Amino acid sequence: MPLSLYNTLSRRKEEFQPVHPPQVGVYLCGPTVYSEAHLGNARGPVVFDVLTRYLRHLGHQVRYVRNITDVGHLESDADTGEDKMEKAARAARIEPMQVAQHFTNRYRQHMLALGCLPPDIEPQASGHIIEQIQVIEEIIANGLAYEVNGSVYFDVPKYNESERYGKLSNRSIEDQLAGTRANLEGQSEKRSPLDFALWKKAAPEHIMRWPSPWGEGFPGWHLECSAMSRKYLGKLSDIHGGGLDLMFPHHECEIAQSQGSHAHTDEARFWLHNNMITVNGTKMSKSLGNFVLLGDMFVGPTGGLSQAYSPMVVRFFLLQAHYRSPVDVSDDALQAARKGYRRLMNGLRLLDKLVVADENSKNESWTEAVARWSNAGKSEADFKLLALAAKPAEFLNDDLNTPRALAALFDLLKRFNTLAATPAALAELTNEALGFAAATYRMLVQDVLGLRDEPRANAEQLLDLTLGFYSEAKADKAYDKVDQIRAALKSQGIVIKDTKAGVEWAYSEE
Repeated sequence: MPLSLYNTLSRRKEEFQPVHPPQVGVYLCGPTVYSEAHLGNARGPVVFDVLTRYLRHLGHQVRYVRNITDVGHLESDADTGEDKMEKAARAARIEPMQVAQHFTNRYRQHMLALGCLPPDIEPQASGHIIEQIQVIEEIIANGLAYEVNGSVYFDVPKYNESERYGKLSNRSIEDQLAGTRANLEGQSEKRSPLDFALWKKAAPEHIMRWPSPWGEGFPGWHLECSAMSRKYLGKLSDIHGGGLDLMFPHHECEIAQSQGSHAHTDEARFWLHNNMITVNGTKMSKSLGNFVLLGDMFVGPTGGLSQAYSPMVVRFFLLQAHYRSPVDVSDDALQAARKGYRRLMNGLRLLDKLVVADENSKNESWTEAVARWSNAGKSEADFKLLALAAKPAEFLNDDLNTPRALAALFDLLKRFNTLAATPAALAELTNEALGFAAATYRMLVQDVLGLRDEPRANAEQLLDLTLGFYSEAKADKAYDKVDQIRAALKSQGIVIKDTKAGVEWAYSEE
């Protein structure tokens, strides 16, 4: 079963075929780094991380690009209001780039904690001003943009004469015009209220500004992704995506810019959009007090949640829903996710006991396990186990259906548990079949879904407990146990010190 993905542009599932096989270009619209990342900022990276991992598992050579927006994102999609970066900098009384660097660092830390592999390229908008100016010049040369008082706007009605502005979001230009107030502040210099900024003239107080053929200013928010996607993935990439809230106007404008600048190319073959997140059935909002910041979520109660949830539990929780379905965050849902996540981790430990790998297969890859299995003899019991092992990948091939893939993994785990408890059933299997099924489970859980085992024990508490056992053994004159505890801790680089004040520990300096 080949991989199929739902293409927002065509509104149907399509078989995925790379534009330039075996290379695959994937672009995810990243965050505007003016504040701490919230849970909604995590869903897209987790989805695209699994997608990238799975594409690589299928043998594709993936170049994954995830951008950082650090300039040009104004408060209003109508090209009005303050730049979000400058507003945050003014509030903190620091430079905008200090704000950008601080929250970029925090964002990267949170994504790594969630198990997201770093992108191959992570371009910043402020570092690609030259490329953005070049795109604007091409659009102007093609008659689809105009300059007014130092600002440059994309001419949507002119573009719509030969193309269709709104084809991604399925909105007609007539409906858009009917729902737009022409007298919005700052709109008078536009020829049409639907036109959007490619370049904005910088007001005297505006800090972030660059020279351009039209005077000092800064790029429009939509422009950066068109320019950076083309630079790193070519004029037509394979997959471009982000949150559902970016479909209009951001991605719609990206398509128009790309078509307007280079020979009517759509920018991406597939457009993928992940759905939104609610908290206890309500839209996440700072004013409602249910805004869930990732850093707070990992360490304690926040945003209407009663307790902390670890990054891997959050990742598992996000994967329990199909990426195109909404996700509602609640304590009950997260606690259920924690149980499911721990079941998968217990499955990994069970396999370590159930499958005794020979020296030749200990370090083999899943692909090598496939080759070895294909040349081995197969019994009826083997085929039944392998049928279970094949199911998760079938669901991943169906538009990256992670919830059904997880359910299939639990079915496979249930079979492993039965085999562990039933020696007679285990004896009916060949070592090759059991080893292959186990390798499949490990590969899908760890390498594709990106779920890793998290230490849950508190090291300080365990050390205090061990020292308590040491004191009891010493009081009972059980010196063999005293020596065992000393030796065990020393092997971990810790030495026990008996002092007048009691038992203490220190790091070994040897």
